[in-house]
Amino acid sequence: MPAGVVVPEACLARVGELLAQGAPRVLLGLVGAPGAGKSTLAAALQAAFADVAAVVPMDGFHLANSELRRLGRAARKGAPDTFDAAGYLALLQRLRDPASGGHTVYAPEFRREIEEAIAGALAIEPHHRLVIAEGNYLLLDQGPWRAVAPLLDECWFVEADETLRNDRLAQRHEQFGRSRQEALQWVAQTDAPNALLIGATRGRAQRVFRWNDGSLSAPAA
Repeated sequence: MPAGVVVPEACLARVGELLAQGAPRVLLGLVGAPGAGKSTLAAALQAAFADVAAVVPMDGFHLANSELRRLGRAARKGAPDTFDAAGYLALLQRLRDPASGGHTVYAPEFRREIEEAIAGALAIEPHHRLVIAEGNYLLLDQGPWRAVAPLLDECWFVEADETLRNDRLAQRHEQFGRSRQEALQWVAQTDAPNALLIGATRGRAQRVFRWNDGSLSAPAA
């Protein structure tokens, strides 16, 4: 489990309930704005259910930087159209297919140190009954993204304090090579518009997880 991260009992209990329903494989979605702590929660849940859990981040389907430059979309990396949405959908369809339960399914992993995805870096094996799908656009109702939510057994919207979330984003961008000014500019011009789009999908989640109090509840109407 990530150092210092304690998974609230409500989260552990709900995942336990999903697994107890007896399906061969449970797909749990974690969605939220950039910097909300999706990957942290995914890693903590994976550690808590280490014998049966795997994580398949949407970030592995970032288009390559060379392709983004060709498309003129490098400055908007992270927007919905800068991912191979159909590819991520196809991966989830494979994992949902009962026929996939007898063999290993490989998925790409995004490496922030090189800002590129590495094919086949993640192995989802037959014993992985819990697959945690985490990413920004799992509930987006446009293009191939709209077919993602129906494949999930449940999807949680992950929320964090906005000031903390933006600070975390800026620090992340600085850690991987941007100056402080460049990091703040990227947060304002790229991450913020994406966050607004993602926030509009909150009502489609079955549950909302809040880092500030560790609560897991149905979204407010």
